[in-house]
Amino acid sequence: MFKKIAALGAAAALCVGLMSGCGASGTAADTSYSAENPLVLTLAHGLSETHTVHIAMTQFADEVAEKTDGRIQVKIFPNGQLGSENENLEQLQAGVIAMTKVSAPGLATYNEAYNAFGLPYIFNDTEDFYHVMDSQEMQEFFLSTGDDGFVTLTYYTSGARSFYTKDKAIRTPADLKGLKIRVQDMKSQTDMMSYLGGIPVAMSYGDVYTSLQTGIIDGTENNETALTTGKHGEVCKVYSVDQHAMIPDVLIMSEKVWETISPEDQQIILEAAHDSTDAHKVMWDTAVEEAVKEAQETMGVEFVYDVDKEAFREATQPMIEAYEEEYPGVKTLLDTVEKARGEE
Repeated sequence: MFKKIAALGAAAALCVGLMSGCGASGTAADTSYSAENPLVLTLAHGLSETHTVHIAMTQFADEVAEKTDGRIQVKIFPNGQLGSENENLEQLQAGVIAMTKVSAPGLATYNEAYNAFGLPYIFNDTEDFYHVMDSQEMQEFFLSTGDDGFVTLTYYTSGARSFYTKDKAIRTPADLKGLKIRVQDMKSQTDMMSYLGGIPVAMSYGDVYTSLQTGIIDGTENNETALTTGKHGEVCKVYSVDQHAMIPDVLIMSEKVWETISPEDQQIILEAAHDSTDAHKVMWDTAVEEAVKEAQETMGVEFVYDVDKEAFREATQPMIEAYEEEYPGVKTLLDTVEKARGEE
């Protein structure tokens, strides 16, 4: 609680001291800012400065400053300086900060459609993921949530998530039966494991390594970079490429702030955001390639590619149908995904 109060206080102090759009109110666009008296947008997130998403957002900030001749400046606070992801979301909703980066399903609290991004196999492969996420239909959805207090400027891939264990290959859902598998603390992820026959164990990322070592969990699921950056490859020696989920990160802005920015500057911000996404794709591909090579050559991790993905799809299809029934917004967004997929 004290940490949360301190984070909110620090962010509020920033808004007071920075002539920021953080606490802007009303909907009239403000065009009075200049290079001498800029609009400063505070962007808070929990990643390190070496993370590819932070690097991409730094490019975004630089491009916004350049294309507005310094009239708009994005000031980034990484490493959870202003609080956790949930705290940053609360700060954004309150108008205390202007922008943040969150995992897309984390927005489901404010807009139920975002539950869809946590579902398994809603994208066929990486090419399909990029095609859908870059589509005009998805962009329209991203900008349609103003009534929920935010708009989404762009997304960043966090790769495809697959299962990995100490020594057992996961080729079919039957291979998960009875295994304790760490998942993210999201309803969609615990539900997915239950549908697949495993035992979901929700825990923070920072606890995974020790839990694998001590046997509290039998395995986990993540993208390939976790093997090296999280050193999970020191313990887990079999990575089964089932690619059950592609959960994007999203860069969001407070609707209160967004509405104070002129349409011309909104367009500059959107273009800079999309450019940062394109740059991040290249960085991400390189990071994954390097992680796979390091995991294989220095950690002795075996990558298993003969996975029966169709069996995983069939096992989780009832889950997707249940979510569509429970959350009408999920059905609407999945229909948008299908529409975008059909437009080559």
